[in-house]
Amino acid sequence: MATPEARIVDLDSRFSLPQADRPETMQRVWVWVSVLIFLVGFIYIDRAVSFNNAVLFLVAGVLGMALYHAHFGFTSSFRHLIVSGRGIGIRAQMITFALANVLFLPVLLSGHILGHAVKANVYPVGLSVLAGSILFGIGMQLGDGCASGTLYHTGGGDVRGILTLIGFVAGSVIGSAHYAWWMQTPNLGPVSFVQTLGPAGGLVVSFALMALVFAIVWGVEKRRNGRVEPLFGGSRFRWAQVVKGPWSWMAGGVVLAIGNFVLLVVSGKPWGVTSAFALWGAKIAQGIGIHVQNWGYWQTTANAAALHQSVLNNLETTDDIAIMVGALLAAALAGKLPARYFRGIPVRMVLGLLGGGLLMGYGARIAFGCNIGAYFSGIASFSLHGWEWFLGALIGSAIGIRLRPVCRLQNR
Repeated sequence: MATPEARIVDLDSRFSLPQADRPETMQRVWVWVSVLIFLVGFIYIDRAVSFNNAVLFLVAGVLGMALYHAHFGFTSSFRHLIVSGRGIGIRAQMITFALANVLFLPVLLSGHILGHAVKANVYPVGLSVLAGSILFGIGMQLGDGCASGTLYHTGGGDVRGILTLIGFVAGSVIGSAHYAWWMQTPNLGPVSFVQTLGPAGGLVVSFALMALVFAIVWGVEKRRNGRVEPLFGGSRFRWAQVVKGPWSWMAGGVVLAIGNFVLLVVSGKPWGVTSAFALWGAKIAQGIGIHVQNWGYWQTTANAAALHQSVLNNLETTDDIAIMVGALLAAALAGKLPARYFRGIPVRMVLGLLGGGLLMGYGARIAFGCNIGAYFSGIASFSLHGWEWFLGALIGSAIGIRLRPVCRLQNR
């Protein structure tokens, strides 16, 4: 009889499929399918929406490739730190955010670039962010992926990500229904280090917080494991890795920081993921007769406009699609797409994935974003709410980790 540990499923096993399960012909087909989607998508978005959105469709595709090749996971980073004291993921995030700070600062100070205004991701620090980030932290451990992780896992061949995504969409639209209430809960208002302390002071405080987290995580990893895992990997670099992977944590982090900066410059706002999920859910709700346009979240100018347009006019929608296609391309180039996509999934895992997505979707709406929009782009924008999100997600992850075995998920 199998032990309980043997019955727990490791979703990361898809990255180590035997060579027999990787038909090279099929991998090449998916490479060309991915390239074709990018080509058709670029042409369509250029003609139907704008050239800027078409360019960002390709940029988001590169982000998807970077996420996949570097396995740049926020969920696993939080889990590994809590479970085994391995902090390489968190340390890589701090360096990535520091680079983003340096890139963002001149643009945020100018307030305009390429003829349009620039808006930082600076939101109120308060109860809604704390509650939302805790819910998100629980959800990303049960859903086995964060917002960006769900997208690149799905694109890379892990169809269980579809279940998480379904829950994500449902939770996002429910969160938008309660958004107005959460906005009335206690908060300190938006706090920007740059606006409060000036450019130099804001940069110093932001860097000091990153250095503090880096040092604490480094010390925990050293004490619990006897060594600190190198950020750049120990293997000799080969040019083929650029296309086929794998990438080091820092290679992925640099691409993500630069990509977020390009999104800021071209679109006027930093990278976000989950508002698109709320829009998809709202469109579905409207289709079955629910008047979501009466909810406070959908009465702001930008959200109301998105609700009355095609979803393909929405930048985050096309970016999210591109991330999945970019991950598909990366997986096919690496020869790691599974031969069989649909396999039996235990009922408890199905419930965990759906429930995890639901919690993440709801949490992201009331916390002004996910691991990308609130955490990454918030800290890159020098916002204190990004750090509050980080602490809340750590608390939530600690809770979610205890629940993972119930859903047949490993904590290794």
